[in-house]
Order: sequence, then C-alpha cells, then structure tokens
Amino acid sequence: MSFVVLRRDGVMVILGPSSTAVPAVLHWGTDLGELTEHDLVELRRAAIPAVPHSSVDVPRWLTLAPGGDDAWQGTPALAMHRDGSVQYPRWAEVNVSATEFGCTVDASDSELGISWSIELSLAVGGSLRVRQRVQNVDGGPLTVDGVVTLMPLPDNATELLDLTGRHCRERTPQRRRFDHGAVVRASRRGRTGHDATLVLTAGSEGFGFRSGEVWGAHVAWSGDHLHLAERLPERAGQASGVLGGGELLAPGEVVLQTGETYSTPWVHFVYSAVGLDGSAQSVHRWMRSRPAHPSPPRPVVLNVWEGVYFDHDLTRLRGIADVAARVGVERFVLDDGWFRHRRDDRAGLGDWQVDEGVWPDGLAPLFDHVRALGMSPGLWFEPEMVNLDSDIARAHPDWLLAAPGRIPLEWRHQHVLDLTRDDVFDYLLSAIDAVLADERPDYVKWDHNRDLMLAVDSDGRAAVHAQTSAYYRLLDALRSRHPQVEFESCASGGARIDLEVLEHTDRVWASDTNDPLERQRLQRWTTQLLPPELIGSHVGPQIAHTSGRWSTLQFRCLTSLFGHAGLEMDVTELSSEDHEYLTSWTGLYKELRGLLHTGDVVRADHPDPSVWVHGVVAADLSEAAYSIVRMDTSPEDRTDRVRLPGLDPHVRYRVEFVRELSDLGNGIELPPWIADGGIVELSGSMLAQAGVALPVLFPQTGVLLRVLAV
Repeated sequence: MSFVVLRRDGVMVILGPSSTAVPAVLHWGTDLGELTEHDLVELRRAAIPAVPHSSVDVPRWLTLAPGGDDAWQGTPALAMHRDGSVQYPRWAEVNVSATEFGCTVDASDSELGISWSIELSLAVGGSLRVRQRVQNVDGGPLTVDGVVTLMPLPDNATELLDLTGRHCRERTPQRRRFDHGAVVRASRRGRTGHDATLVLTAGSEGFGFRSGEVWGAHVAWSGDHLHLAERLPERAGQASGVLGGGELLAPGEVVLQTGETYSTPWVHFVYSAVGLDGSAQSVHRWMRSRPAHPSPPRPVVLNVWEGVYFDHDLTRLRGIADVAARVGVERFVLDDGWFRHRRDDRAGLGDWQVDEGVWPDGLAPLFDHVRALGMSPGLWFEPEMVNLDSDIARAHPDWLLAAPGRIPLEWRHQHVLDLTRDDVFDYLLSAIDAVLADERPDYVKWDHNRDLMLAVDSDGRAAVHAQTSAYYRLLDALRSRHPQVEFESCASGGARIDLEVLEHTDRVWASDTNDPLERQRLQRWTTQLLPPELIGSHVGPQIAHTSGRWSTLQFRCLTSLFGHAGLEMDVTELSSEDHEYLTSWTGLYKELRGLLHTGDVVRADHPDPSVWVHGVVAADLSEAAYSIVRMDTSPEDRTDRVRLPGLDPHVRYRVEFVRELSDLGNGIELPPWIADGGIVELSGSMLAQAGVALPVLFPQTGVLLRVLAV
C-alpha cells in the first residue's frame, strides 16, 4: 500500500506499509506540516527499529489490527472462534480507500471465511473516530469474543489519568504511572456506570489542564465496555505503548451466522499538545459540529423532584409554576409519581398511564397552566425498568431481563424489562407514544436507576449488547414520532454519560447530587468529554438531600451557571429576597448562555489545590467568563493572584467583578481594584501571566469575573 495522511485542526494521522498487508499507524499526534512522498518514506524508514536478540526476525509494527500475525503480544485487536477452534486471520486481500479526512481499510481471509474492515474519521476539532466490522462470510457460526481498537503511544506518555466514582460522587480523577503491563478499566454494569472512565488519558510527565502532551480514548457505548492502556518491553515500530478500548462482550454474546456482521462502537481518540483543555476542546468542537446538536438557547429548567417527590398535588404544583415563571424559569418538568399506582418507589413502575386517582383530568390542567405562563412542560419516564408490584409485571412476569428460572436481586425495588423482546419493545413504544401524544410535553427526562445483573434473554444468552441496541432503537423511534421533544439521559444521576447516548438524546443529568461542592468536581471533569450546554446543572435546596451539606444560594447559583442551568426545589418555600436573587441569576444566565454554550472551556492549573479556576472563552476571544472557587481551607492566608487563561495575549480586556453572583463571607476585605468599582483593564498576556488579586475566599465560596475585549 501507499501512505495515507489525514490532517485536521492541528492533528495528523499517518498510515503506511507494515510487515503484513494491514497498514501500520506511523503517527498519531501533532500536525507535522506538509509532507512529500519522500518525507513519508523517510519517516517510516526512520521508525524501523533494530531487531533485538530473542525476538521475531523482522521488525515489529503496530498495525490497525495488531495480533499474533504481526508479533503483537499485547491485547489483540480481534478474538474469535468457531466451535472452540480459535480463528487467527491472516489478511491476504487488503484494500485501502481514503478521503480528505477519512480512511477505510477492507480485508478478508478467504481460508477462514472472515472479512474485516476498519473506518477512521478525523473529525472537526482533530478528534479521531474509529470503528471496526467483522463479517462471517463462510463457514459455521463465528463467535466474536472481543474487538478492541488500539492506537500507538510514544515513550513520553508516562502517566495515566482516568475517572471513577459512585452514586452522587461521579467523575473522581485518579492518576498513576504508566509502566509495563496493562491498565484495564472494564465495566460490566450494563450501562456506562457511575464509575465510568469517561476518557482514559495518557500524557507526558506532569501534564495538566494547560500543559503537556496528552492522548485520550473514549468508548462511545452505553453498555459493557473497556478502556485499556498497555506497555510491553518490546516496541512495535513507532509504538512504545497502546491506548484504546471497545465493547466488553460476555461469553457467547455475539455469534455470527453466515453473512452476519458485528459492528463495534465508535472509539474516539483525542490528542492535544497543550494539555487536557486542548483535548476537551477537540471533542467539544466535534460535538457542536453535528447537525443534530442542540442549537437553540438552552432554557432555564425547573424540575420538581426535590421539591415535592411523590406528593403530586395540582394546586401546589400550579403554585410552584407561578413562582418559577416569575423568577425566569423557561421549562417546568414533572418528575416521578404521575403514573398509575406510583405513590412511592415500590410500585407502579412500568404502568405508563396517567394515574386517574391523582390526575383525574390528565396532566392537561398542569401543563396548560405551565404553557400559559410562557414555560414548556417536561415529563419523567423510566421505560427500561419495572416494579414487580405493577399491572404490567403481574400480567407479563416473563418480560423481565433475567436468566430463565431466576430473578436478579432487586435494586431500588425494581427490575429490568427485556427490550430485546418484540412484545416488550412494542408495549413501551405504544405506551410512551400515547402519553407524549396526549399530554404533549416538550421534554422527557429518561431515567435508568439500576445496573443490569444476570442480563440474560429468554434463550439464556447474554443480552447487554442487544439490550443497549434496543434502547437506542426505542429512543430513535420515539424521537421520529415526536421530533419536537427533547430527551435527557439520566441514570440514577450520571451513570449513562457517553458520546453514543448523546447521538440519541439532547443532554445528560450529571449526577443526582445538587450539592454544589460535589458539583464543582463533577462538572470540572464531565467537561473533559462534554461541552457545558449538554450537562444539566441545577440549583438545589439550601441543605443538599444527598450529602446533608449546607451551602449559600450564591454558591449554588455560581456552580449551576456553568452548565445547562436550572432549579431543583420548591421555589414557593424561598423568601422574597431569594426570589429577587434568582430572577437576577436567571437573567444573567440568559445573557451569558450564548457565550457559555459556544465558547472554549478553560481550566487553570492553580498552584493552590484548594482554588479552582474555571472559565469559558469565546471562540473569537472577544469575551470570557470565569468562576474562581475555594473548595477547602488552605495553608496560605489568602488566595494568590489568579491567572485567567485562554485569552488573546495581544488584546486589552476589561475585567469586571460580578458582585451579585460572587459569594463572599462577612467582613471580607476587598482588593483595591474591586473596592474601587470592580473593573480593571489588562492585556490577555498580563491576565494569563500575572493575573488579578481576589478577596480572601472561605471554603465553599467563589466569585464570577466577566471579561470583554476593549
């Protein structure tokens, strides 16, 4: 084969000849500039390693399908068997076709009766999207045990960063050295998981938000999956290690009959020469380039869950809607409890008909009132789950996703419906379609409140793959019938957040905790993958029901501002002063959301770990907004000058201290520039290198700065 060069937005991928017929990845990283054919030949020649003692007698290359045939002794890209007979393809017929930003490699092994293809697409922003297909062309049933996608890492990728977590504490970073061996993050939860890796990142030593080279991988799949980074003592051509992932398949889960094909999820690879911010911005720019990306201004949301829970009373809910409209809310969401028999979480789940005892005239009396106030209504569902104490479970006990003759442990008093069955799928589509047609909500919060266990279909086959695919189909069918409805992915908070679920929904619920201290970390690391406009972030009650922690309204509002903002409370319980504050806050959010939901996320590497600096800078660098919060106490007696990253170093900016949204303790002394009016003018270079002084911040307080080019 000849060389293939893909380049876009500062990133370059180069494929070239290997020791087998499958191309090798000669380079994935920074754009090397214009290259001639001679340059490419020399680049490959310079990468050929010497053959060491006690090794295969030819140089090793990392191909697009590494395995035993090219002497790759790490995790193989393909694992398959026929009735226990392992299949090691030797791709003899290989065809490479390339476009400006993409490439497809098709290969076959006629002796084994298997064909394989891999598609690479270098997207807007420079992120590389890769997926593979395996087809059983001829022979008996072919069991696909695993397909992973791997890309090379250089010697200087010496550290690994990924995320873990639990319910109400998702997206907690963990960091380690990248030594010999494999670091594997495997999820067998049947959904993305509260402990989801999100992005597995390898980087140069000490990399941060604004510094160092980083390479990242994300598996865009809402079922079982794995991410891995692996380094062997043996080099493979240009590769010192590999990074990648794929779907995690259970034994016998994917068996291909003759003519059938298995397609992997997309694996997204991101490279940045300027730290984690560059990596995040790469994905954000691709997401925003999608035709279906939410483009209208993201409305201020009020969800009534933490305000009323299951206590649905029309008079009370109308009263909440009245106050919500007055303080600037634009979307009013009725959460769990509106359907038959649902007075707590032990009954009714699966009976998707409006409860006539609570809502004798349907939801119209509430939803019409909401619309008359100028807001749009939304509604909660949890379609994939069922309570045994429900009409649907009593009528169809065989509809559970469970091994034949066994019932899994309950989780929040509920079980999983088998969406792979046509009758279950058709029931859910019909029932939800009827509610959406009759009640006409503009928004659906789609929940998923448990992991899958014993996820086996009625034939006894592992079913997470089929269940996940059916979930996507159900969403797509409903969206096709109701194109005006926006859908949110919620899974007991943030347990189903990935790039594939956002091909079928319009935002995610980051976590069930609205504790702003927890939310600061959650949002800081969720934006490593998702832009702010896709991350639901609400102001909860003064005392968070998930942590018991007290916080000021100002700190809660400052935290919620940097996402798709909303409220999660009974606003009628607040004082008139709080109503005035919320009105001011929603007005500021509406003023800033054009910036916050289109600009680049920036996060500073502040020397004091208790001080977090987060901002959004307009794509044309004309304006920005920054929040600076203190997460904990500090050994220092004050906050050092805070540097504001991401601005044009040659442009002069007006920095404004936003007093109404800044949260300060009583008796705090203000720096002169704030005390004298709260405005200072400095160049972007000065703001990035010298910064500005701030008041002494107590833990769980913060300030907002607005920046505008002058």
